[in-house]
Amino acid sequence: MSVLPTPAEPARRLTAAQFYQLADVPPEAEWFANLDNPRTRRAYQIDLRDFMSFTAITCPKDFRIVTRAHVLAWRKVLEDRALSGATIRRKLAALSSLFEYLCEKNAVDFNPVKGAKRPKVESNEGKTPALGDHQARVLLDAPDPATLKGKRDRALLSVLLYHGLRREELCQLKVRDIHARRGVLHLRIHGKGNKLRYLPLHAGSAERIHTYLEVAGHGETPNAPLFQPARRKTHKALTTDGVYKIVLAYAAGAQIEVQGFGVHSLRATAATNALEHEADIAKVQEWLGHANIATTRIYDRRKNRPEDSPTFRVTY
Repeated sequence: MSVLPTPAEPARRLTAAQFYQLADVPPEAEWFANLDNPRTRRAYQIDLRDFMSFTAITCPKDFRIVTRAHVLAWRKVLEDRALSGATIRRKLAALSSLFEYLCEKNAVDFNPVKGAKRPKVESNEGKTPALGDHQARVLLDAPDPATLKGKRDRALLSVLLYHGLRREELCQLKVRDIHARRGVLHLRIHGKGNKLRYLPLHAGSAERIHTYLEVAGHGETPNAPLFQPARRKTHKALTTDGVYKIVLAYAAGAQIEVQGFGVHSLRATAATNALEHEADIAKVQEWLGHANIATTRIYDRRKNRPEDSPTFRVTY
């Protein structure tokens, strides 16, 4: 008599052919399937296709015969194409990530990208421009408070500027993501790598969101996207491209002319402002959802404040 428990009857069984087919899936394909973030998948796919085109790799198993010489030759071609240091670093990081997984699965003996020198980060200060306090205030008040679209956009800009969200994080917000924790309203943010973080909701943002939802009519639907198109009732979330167009339109209307300005500039503005007002950098790292504090330091521009320059200490 068997002492093993009888397994529950599965809803659907693999056929023998399917079982052996899955057993033969190469680890290269497993690695790609494990990339959760759609943007990361898309970027890595482009980078690996670039490397495969250069090396004439036609099937996943060909990655197992790649040597460091192949990687160095590819790096030289990337440099000759005058790509930025950041782009070359990202491409090498994509390839290295694949080989780290292959090493873990014992499909290769070593990672050929290791030892391939990567371009240095050009500056400790991020290239994404941050707005000054006056510009941020002008942008916050740019939408018309009398219209549904204006009410939505006032709330949207407030969430970006007071909470430092990424575009994707903003678009993923649902009504249920506004909830109380220990008696304080919080935003539940779905960050990179499906990591959750909870941010106290700024009072100004809370007021604007409440005003918007009162008119929009979906405030009592927990699963509804928080920010939806205002002109057509699609009940779908705004797209990242839609948010980009909204932010740039208001910046243009408010005559904010900053070279390199984009939606990410509002995240940079929030981070820079928090650090300049003595927020702890480790707390800012957690607030922004950065895996590495070195990324957060990019927004720490306190050493470069014009008002602290010796220029303004010179008197004659």
